[in-house]
Amino acid sequence: MQFIVKRDILLKSLNFVQGIVEKKNTLPILSNVLLQLKNNKLSIVATDLDIVFYDEISEVKVLNEGSTTTSAAILYDILRKISSNSELKFDLKTQNKLSLKSENSDFNLLCLPTDNFPTFSDEFENQEIELNNNKFLKLLNKTKIAISNDDTRHYLNGIYLHMTEGHGRSFLTGVATDSHRLSSSSLEIEKPKNFSSLILPRKTVFQLCTLLAEINEKLKFQISENKIKFTLGNIKLISKVIDGKFPDYKKVVPIDNDKILTVLTKDFINSIERVTSVSLDRKEGVKLVINKENVQLSVNSANSGDGNEVISAKFNSGNVNISFNSKYLIDIASEIEDKNLKMNLKDSVSPVLVEDQSDKNSYFVIMPMKI
Repeated sequence: MQFIVKRDILLKSLNFVQGIVEKKNTLPILSNVLLQLKNNKLSIVATDLDIVFYDEISEVKVLNEGSTTTSAAILYDILRKISSNSELKFDLKTQNKLSLKSENSDFNLLCLPTDNFPTFSDEFENQEIELNNNKFLKLLNKTKIAISNDDTRHYLNGIYLHMTEGHGRSFLTGVATDSHRLSSSSLEIEKPKNFSSLILPRKTVFQLCTLLAEINEKLKFQISENKIKFTLGNIKLISKVIDGKFPDYKKVVPIDNDKILTVLTKDFINSIERVTSVSLDRKEGVKLVINKENVQLSVNSANSGDGNEVISAKFNSGNVNISFNSKYLIDIASEIEDKNLKMNLKDSVSPVLVEDQSDKNSYFVIMPMKI
């Protein structure tokens, strides 16, 4: 196997691979990336057995077809340090030695035979659904903040993708919750045939966000019984979905919170960040004393002091004292597109609905803290 390829083209692909390949693996082959030369194309495959990443590079000079696997991390590290636009010459000398030459550099990389590399059947018969790349990225970014890290409830470790209806229109809706907060975002699509709801795992979500942020190709996806396949130009990402039932989240979305607080989003975020500076572990809650014209924010840390600040706001009710986890509040406020943040409250212990006036298809719910 021999081929010549430009460093920047291969590096871009290997950059995506880094998010898939696990650094500490019980199976050494899973730390490797599969390089396959066939039909004048170089295929790059990486997997952790739950996610499979495929890329196809056609800008390659093939001298001899063949395939091998080598360490994804080492190859990536070498390429990062080679100067931009260099030409890379690869030559598989023996079954377990791959030569890489570039300008004045010469490397010999250890390889493992491709026989041990997992093979995957690619059976997706359901309808292929096309999505707007940027809108889907926005949906993922807004919902991923609330994905749970609790392994005892594995069905909360991802984003629940399902179809919803509203005003005679169909939406693909993403919801995530860690039981302290919930985020939901929807995008309008034509109603697909036989779409079954699924839970997209956290790692797949973050990997997709990286791909969507850097690639402008059309995004298509297809689902099978327990997998989902995303296609972006030459790149394919196939992932298992989480086996489990997502809870009925609509039960926790408040519908009769009539105390409305409006505050400038940017001022609110900056103020929380300032008052929480006194707290070393950032676990202390931020207390909000809300009245008609302003919000007093305070953090009181037993170990390091207290911080207080007042910002102007509008509130349509009598005084309310309520406390939140400051990180959760900043995460949510940072996803608000509108210059104003709107909070719908009921009292100091009930869930609070946060709305974005500039994106009617998204909302957030946050539980108060007891301080």
